[in-house]
Amino acid sequence: MAAPTISAAQAVGEYLQSPDDLAKVAAFRKKLEKEKASIDARLRSGVKEQLDATRDGLRKLFGTRNNVQSIKDEMETVDRTCGDPAYVVSTFDQISRVSMVHRNFEQTEEMVNNLLEMNSKLEMLEQMLIEDSNDILGPAPNLLRIHFALNRLEAFRNQTMHQAKKSSTDTRNTLTRWFERLTRLIEAFDEYVMELAKNILPIVRAGNPDVIVRLLKVVEMEAREDEKAIAIRLVKKAGKIDAASKFRSMQADARVIKHYRSKVMKCITDSIQAKFDEVYAANERNAAGFLDDLVFIYKDLIRIESDVVPCFPPSYDIWSTYVREYHKALNNILTRLVKSEPEASVLLTLHAWIKEYKKSMRELNIPPELLEPPLLEGKEQSLIEDYLQLIIKKLDEWSENLMRTEVAAFTAREEPPELSADGLYTTSGTVIFLDMVNQQIDLALDSGQGLVLARAVEEVNRVMRSIQDRWVKLVDTEYKKHIEKPEEVPGGLVEYCIALANDQIKSADFTEALSARIEPLVSEKYSVTIHDRLNDALDGYLDVAKKYTQTLINIIFNDLKPAVKQLFGPTWYEGTHAQIIETMRDYMSDYQSYLNESLFEVLLEDLLDTYLVTYLTALANGPKLNMPAATERIRQDINDAYQFFGTYKKMKELEPQMEVLDQVLAMLEASKSLVFLSYWSFAKVHGPCIQFVEALMKARSDLDRSAVSEVMDSVKRKVKEENLADPPEPTIMKKIVIQGALSRFLVRS
Repeated sequence: MAAPTISAAQAVGEYLQSPDDLAKVAAFRKKLEKEKASIDARLRSGVKEQLDATRDGLRKLFGTRNNVQSIKDEMETVDRTCGDPAYVVSTFDQISRVSMVHRNFEQTEEMVNNLLEMNSKLEMLEQMLIEDSNDILGPAPNLLRIHFALNRLEAFRNQTMHQAKKSSTDTRNTLTRWFERLTRLIEAFDEYVMELAKNILPIVRAGNPDVIVRLLKVVEMEAREDEKAIAIRLVKKAGKIDAASKFRSMQADARVIKHYRSKVMKCITDSIQAKFDEVYAANERNAAGFLDDLVFIYKDLIRIESDVVPCFPPSYDIWSTYVREYHKALNNILTRLVKSEPEASVLLTLHAWIKEYKKSMRELNIPPELLEPPLLEGKEQSLIEDYLQLIIKKLDEWSENLMRTEVAAFTAREEPPELSADGLYTTSGTVIFLDMVNQQIDLALDSGQGLVLARAVEEVNRVMRSIQDRWVKLVDTEYKKHIEKPEEVPGGLVEYCIALANDQIKSADFTEALSARIEPLVSEKYSVTIHDRLNDALDGYLDVAKKYTQTLINIIFNDLKPAVKQLFGPTWYEGTHAQIIETMRDYMSDYQSYLNESLFEVLLEDLLDTYLVTYLTALANGPKLNMPAATERIRQDINDAYQFFGTYKKMKELEPQMEVLDQVLAMLEASKSLVFLSYWSFAKVHGPCIQFVEALMKARSDLDRSAVSEVMDSVKRKVKEENLADPPEPTIMKKIVIQGALSRFLVRS
């Protein structure tokens, strides 16, 4: 947008804003005069330049008009001079016919001579081609001579066949048969040229770069002949051509376009791909070996740059072509390798190899634009993900197959479990699984990436937890069958539970050792994840082991159900409790022989708890006790229990746990007035336990209802006075369940 015009008055007004500005009028005037002088000088210079340019343009215009007129006059003269010769020369038609006949005679004579001499020439050329072809690596001394001679013979054949197009079929067939030998030789020469193109690098390595130079001379000459023929055909197609060009037009029509240059370049490309295919085929079952053998890429490119590039004309840009084709062939073969689903270690090696390849190409100063497309579409980092997925896949496949076999063996239980080196029951599947985990973790370690190792550990945790859950559910199912339909299930459940429990401890030890081995190898960022996941799996193994030991205890007490039901009943006074002790002794003998020592100690503690809970629950919910025979029997039972458990535990460790039975016995033996004293010793350890004590007092046959009431009143009063509460840590008494009267009746029934 043009700036608005400002008048002289406005400009002066803007400059003289106040009376004080009048003092500056002289300076302002000088400034304006300088600006005017400068503008006038520029205007004069600009006007002069425009006038000079206009004057020069007019001179050229007049000169051009004169030249055009002169050319027009001369063209009219030429047109008159070059009119139809028939009107200028009266005998021109005769001269033209005689000239044509003469040319036909010459061509016929040349054709006959060529046909007569062709076989001898072919014989010589065939021998020369055989000599050169015997060693494809050179020196090929006859290459240019063969090509020159064949080129002339081929031109003769093409012209002859072109001229015979309007001849009879028999004539054309005769000529075709006559030229069969030449055609075969031309094809053999073409094959030889293409074979040379496929072996450019080996020829150079054999010390014969001059063969490549001669080859390219052949290619260039054929390319020029192709270009001439194509150009003449285009001119002929575009319009009329003069008589002098008709013969050249016939030659162009007769020539077969060979496209030698494009064919040679394709041979180079094919030879590069063939070399990669050859190396891949030689290492088809050894992908790591294949990657090692790819070192030839660097050797080839260095040799190409130093020895092959100088043999080619610059227009070929052969260095760029070789680099691009080597890179493309490499990309094709690596893509093929990845699609073949190689081992995880191969993916890892490939990832490292690609990094080294990029580094080597930079060291060779190869421009990045020549290395297109990026190897594996630039997704080489996905190799690590594929590597990890392969680890996960193998882990899942192997663990699933292993579990299928182990579950079948567990449910059938046709053979006893295997014995480990230390004589404990075990399963072979656990050893196999732990070896498998070790292998996959080692593969993840080989990646050198903490992320890969952390994710592999997460997957190991997932598989371990899954296997733990499946075993727990299976053992629960088998135990349920054992309880409900013992006659329909195979034996050996105890032995297999022992084996599984041992395996859990073995797996826990392995997991702990694994954590200690790999945690220091990664940064804190990943070591925390690894520690947490392996600790979670470790806790899972210990929990499952505890679950199995509880199942072993449940099996014991399932067998003891009839004996437990008789506790404190009429037959109990005759020594039923001894049957319970003997049954536990039989089972514990087997458990001690085949169960892990640490697990046996855990099982022993749980068995003691279960025994105490069972005994005290039966006492609290049992029938009336015949006093004092009942206390004598209980004292004997306690002695039997001490003897049995004392076999496996030191007495000083056993007494605090068995003390509850002594305290209960003391309450049963105490007189009505002294019960609260015995109770106080009991309550200080286990809390009030009012329900249990009341059930105990009611069971005594030597106390009537009023006596029981008096005892309980004194007990409750003591609890209230002492403000007695449950202990901070629950004791065995917390597990005792006191049944109501109806429940007791139903149980006894």
